[in-house]
Amino acid sequence: MTVGVRLNCDGPVATVTLCRPDVLNAQTPQMWRAMHDFARDLPGDVRIVVVRGEGRAFSAGLDLSVAAGRPGPGESPENPGESPGTSLAELAALPPEECAERIAGFQAGFTWLHRPDLISIAAVQGHAIGAGFQLALACDLRVLTTDATFAMAEVTLGLVPDLAGTKRLVELVGYARALEVCVTGRRIDAAEAERLGLATVVVPPEQLDGAVGDLTAAILSGNRDAVVEIKALLAGAAGRSPAEQQRAEREAQTRRMRDLVGAGE
Repeated sequence: MTVGVRLNCDGPVATVTLCRPDVLNAQTPQMWRAMHDFARDLPGDVRIVVVRGEGRAFSAGLDLSVAAGRPGPGESPENPGESPGTSLAELAALPPEECAERIAGFQAGFTWLHRPDLISIAAVQGHAIGAGFQLALACDLRVLTTDATFAMAEVTLGLVPDLAGTKRLVELVGYARALEVCVTGRRIDAAEAERLGLATVVVPPEQLDGAVGDLTAAILSGNRDAVVEIKALLAGAAGRSPAEQQRAEREAQTRRMRDLVGAGE
């Protein structure tokens, strides 16, 4: 198990679990690097990735003690980890290009969940704040419990959301609402999240596992190649004109029909 996060695979379903319940699964750069590495460790038959948190929260966001330069989980002051330079002060001291490149590495711990061959599901209970909210946004679908709370709280620290969550947020709720959510840092409860389109489904806490299991089973019942093509069609739709989207549909359908009858062999 990697410090703070673990990966378990069970046939076509992989589960990424944030496992720091004592600090509400607060995240560290070490955890983001581990999550990026998980993408390389997935067996080829995995179709679905479920992301969840241990305990009563999904994730309270960035671990502020690590951001302040104190050792992360499993580290000591004498051995602060393999990749120094992750506190805010250390990052700010880097040349701008190097700082941006370091942040790109952090983003990679989230963006692999966009992979076209996977459907990612966030199972969210309790707080999903800042980096926690962005991790939920990195997933294709979000199952929330009635006690779930979202907030893009970076503004309260004088920072901006930088873990690939801003585009997803705008796509889901529109520019004006995304702006309001980000610049106020306010809390969004599960009922509002459902109204805004941030939640795929909202269930009582005791039904979270069952709801995620039902959704997973429904996705797995579909033809894998068809699901991959459908995700690509929908993910690219916003950037295409109507004519371009129609062409993409035609091309995808042609590939599916040829594959189904063996014409592509």
